[in-house]
Amino acid sequence: MGGIGSGNRWRFGAKQTTRDYRAIDVRRWAREGILEPDKCFNWQWTVDGRQTGQINVRAEQGRVILSYRHQSQGQDWQSREYPVPIVTTEYNLGGARQWFLCPARGCGRRVALLYGGAIFACRQCHDLAYPSQREDASDRAARRAERIRGKLGWEPGILNGEGCRPQGMHHATFQRLTLQHDAHVSRCLAAIRKRFGFDVRM
Repeated sequence: MGGIGSGNRWRFGAKQTTRDYRAIDVRRWAREGILEPDKCFNWQWTVDGRQTGQINVRAEQGRVILSYRHQSQGQDWQSREYPVPIVTTEYNLGGARQWFLCPARGCGRRVALLYGGAIFACRQCHDLAYPSQREDASDRAARRAERIRGKLGWEPGILNGEGCRPQGMHHATFQRLTLQHDAHVSRCLAAIRKRFGFDVRM
């Protein structure tokens, strides 16, 4: 209750978010060195250790070839294979960064992430919102409190109470983060009370 996405996320007619789609990230592939020409690899997605999807990728000069099977709304599985161009931008002080060019017809946007559907395309082509765009006041406060809990090494979940000061953390830093955490929790619970008309106690 009052966790991330518990508000507008389920509102009728709301956009799906980037979290609802499998994504491929050209930055990650570049870091892992798997974009060199003539490299072939299998990319998988998992949830709780269970595979939920996979694609085959063949790297070529200036592009990758994606190959996979796709099923839409109970229809028969269809095989897909198509190229996704990759461009490189050079930094003024050295170094470079690679980008996908969105392969959707008429797009060609330069992006780091592509999201899977009938084809892998950019966020705009799939009309996806970021999860933060679907947050209400309680969602935002809960997310910020959870971020602080992570820094402090506390158990996730704002209703689980506070933990101890991490070893090596200055007392002043701990006090500042604890005050920020408590303020976010108070805002979250106040928003829940306003929305549902009942109290939530720690």
